[in-house]
Amino acid sequence: MMPVLILAAGASFRMRGQDKLLMDIDGVPLLARQVRRALSVSEDVRVALPAAPHPRYACVAPPARAIDVPDADEGMAASLRRLIATLGPDTPTAMILLADLPDITVSDLKAVMGAVQTHPNARIWRGATQDGKPGHPLIIRADLFSDFATLTGDTGGQHILAQCKADTCLVPLAGQRARLDLDTPEDWAAWRASTAGD
Repeated sequence: MMPVLILAAGASFRMRGQDKLLMDIDGVPLLARQVRRALSVSEDVRVALPAAPHPRYACVAPPARAIDVPDADEGMAASLRRLIATLGPDTPTAMILLADLPDITVSDLKAVMGAVQTHPNARIWRGATQDGKPGHPLIIRADLFSDFATLTGDTGGQHILAQCKADTCLVPLAGQRARLDLDTPEDWAAWRASTAGD
């Protein structure tokens, strides 16, 4: 079973006092919604969270596991290091999923997972926009775990992804949902307006 590693330890600084991962979508916090979707494709879901106590822990229901990231203020690298460190030596691949992608669906996650079988020679399998821009989620092969386990800063491993461009399988997903995240109150307002009729 492929582990799904959800990055949810960021501080939401651009939300001006609100927590974007606790924002309500159809009666469910965004993070809880993302955890449920991940659990639809894998029973092994691990969620990087800020140091406890924190309200986000209430969004992680078993069998999903909350992974405490005490140095989360460092940025995305701290979460990636902590999550990768939880993987066993026999884990062949792992999916990395951002918590703040509101339009990602269970079908999208399955599509990217399916590419591991159809394109077995890749080292990275990555969701992309409909017009081919790389986004999320992404799956990395075990030979890259050590690279992600030594990351620093808030780059999210962009240099690793760049180095592996030739070994990356892009999986187009509908529209822009592979890249659409909601970082500001204005982003949320625009997204709610665009989905009001759905």
